[in-house]
Amino acid sequence: MVKLNKIYTRTGDDGTTGLVDGSRVSKADPRMAAIGDVDEANSAIGLAVVALGGAEFAGALTRIQNDLFDLGADLATPGADFTPSEMTLRIVAEQVARLEAEIDAMNDTLAPLTSFILPGGSAAGAALHLARAIVRRAERTAIAAAESVPLNPAALAYLNRLSDYLFVASRFVNQNAGGDVLWVPGGSRS
Repeated sequence: MVKLNKIYTRTGDDGTTGLVDGSRVSKADPRMAAIGDVDEANSAIGLAVVALGGAEFAGALTRIQNDLFDLGADLATPGADFTPSEMTLRIVAEQVARLEAEIDAMNDTLAPLTSFILPGGSAAGAALHLARAIVRRAERTAIAAAESVPLNPAALAYLNRLSDYLFVASRFVNQNAGGDVLWVPGGSRS
């Protein structure tokens, strides 16, 4: 169990931060950029949860927020052994598969796309689109970090699938709130 009595420690005043194994890296390290983007994505999903009000679907997003804390811990754990343990949080293939199953279930309720869609619709749909865009950035920064340090392939797959999930979730939410906002190519030229 995590227990935080003091929020500031001053240990990061020199521009470094600690990883799970106690080693320290620059706050500008690519791994830290990925962790920061995952945190930002988690916050954006929190905004979507609030926009959904008490909707049952908000529970699935809260579970994903918990997964993203695990994913952040995974990214912050150096080494090439991606086996989870009681003391080592790692994203596993089952978490990716769960996202896929939920994407398929939501998608089964949606009309096929006939156009690209604009991020928007309802407040909750727009918040989900914002979260999707931030997750895409988190995926890009995680992949950039993986070019210099080993990162869990399942964590990278989770981020990839999560952006797909949030896209479909935005459509799922918007179907009962006026539908998707369709892109009209060149529609504002005249």
